[in-house]
Amino acid sequence: MSSSTLAPGLKQRHVTMLSIAGAIGAGLFIGSGHAIASAGPAAILAYIFSGTLVVLVMRMLGEMAVASPDTGSFSTYAERAMGRSAGFTIGWLYWWFWVLVIPIEAIAAAAILHAWFPSIQTWEFAIAVTGLLTLTNLFSVARYGEFEFWFAMLKVIAVLGFIALGALALAGALPDTTVSGVVQLSIEFGGFMPNGMTAVIGAMLTTVFSFMGTEIVTIAAAESQNPSRQITRATNSVVWRMGIFYIVSVFLIISIVPWNDPMLVQVGSYQRALELMNIPYAKMIVDIVVLIAVASCLNSAIYTASRMVYSLSKRGDGPRVLQKTSSSGVPYIAVLASTAVGFLTTALNYFAPNEVFSFLLASSGAVALLVYLAIAVSQLILRRKMNASEQPITFKMWFYPWLSYLVIFCILSILIVMLILPEHRMEVIATGALTLSIVCMGAIFNARKSTVRKAELA
Repeated sequence: MSSSTLAPGLKQRHVTMLSIAGAIGAGLFIGSGHAIASAGPAAILAYIFSGTLVVLVMRMLGEMAVASPDTGSFSTYAERAMGRSAGFTIGWLYWWFWVLVIPIEAIAAAAILHAWFPSIQTWEFAIAVTGLLTLTNLFSVARYGEFEFWFAMLKVIAVLGFIALGALALAGALPDTTVSGVVQLSIEFGGFMPNGMTAVIGAMLTTVFSFMGTEIVTIAAAESQNPSRQITRATNSVVWRMGIFYIVSVFLIISIVPWNDPMLVQVGSYQRALELMNIPYAKMIVDIVVLIAVASCLNSAIYTASRMVYSLSKRGDGPRVLQKTSSSGVPYIAVLASTAVGFLTTALNYFAPNEVFSFLLASSGAVALLVYLAIAVSQLILRRKMNASEQPITFKMWFYPWLSYLVIFCILSILIVMLILPEHRMEVIATGALTLSIVCMGAIFNARKSTVRKAELA
């Protein structure tokens, strides 16, 4: 029997683990190597800046989400603050972002599995992994939560294990390991900032996107028993999560691996660090961890995309059929529709010209920044409304409104820098074109709905 109501099936431990490991993806285990190779040890500054920006954005989002938990999260708040067009646009942009994550993570998982089982084609693995995780999302939200709980648990164990090994290596407590520690930051290797501040800014553009996914907990918490309390706890934990998982990890990597080591980019930061610590089977260990990380991200991508499009449908900003739920409270049509687009884009990667898939990826390149910008602007407006109505606010943004204005300034500055730099310009242009297309589609969609209403009243 179908309805249109979600079931609060996520347990406290599900939401807690989602909040802890939400931003731990392949970008940390592999992508951090690119940032370090370009900026040198100063890449840690890029992570500190990006992490601080995300902490502030999450604080703003937390303020709104605690006051009014909603599956649509920032899309719903953007609609309340700036009008229906804003909610429509940011909601569909966010859905598109996560739909494109599906093929990216599926392809990454398939590449690892193909290396282990070369007789099976990568596209077959990609389809199989996506299909399996689609099924887990169709059963119940509790099933999604359980899978994600264990994925997250394994990711956390992997990061903490790496931190422990790195600390032991720097202390000289690991056998057969000669790690020179702070020597990597010395003049011998070009100093702390060997390629200047420009390289640090370039690395920051890479690192800021690696934190995308932190906001998922505000969407998932709406399907838990006590969403306001869950969101408060998750948002409060953002600071130490960023500090431990990213800042400490990156510090250990730049202390163990010379930034100009060519293998840093070729095999990834975690693998190279483990190799220099003489940890046996380093590649196998990292491959398993990355496989878990991409499976987790793929699982969350299906969940997040389906919930966002479900929320859009419930608010009248999408086809009505997408709000149908199963007897267990799963928006199964939204899940199937999102993964269908994911399957299509996965097929495009293998069977269409490379330019097609590259353009699709570029179209989502600046979506994270637009989402952060929408959150910041929405918080400013809604906080003003709450203050005017004397509504009690139990969870507040720090130093309102000055930090909110600072976040908006920083996000706009990053977008301008991306537009200036040739290697990032296409991402801004493609995302801008996509945004304009969604705005136009929203205007057409609303005009048709208005015409239908008038015809019904006549």
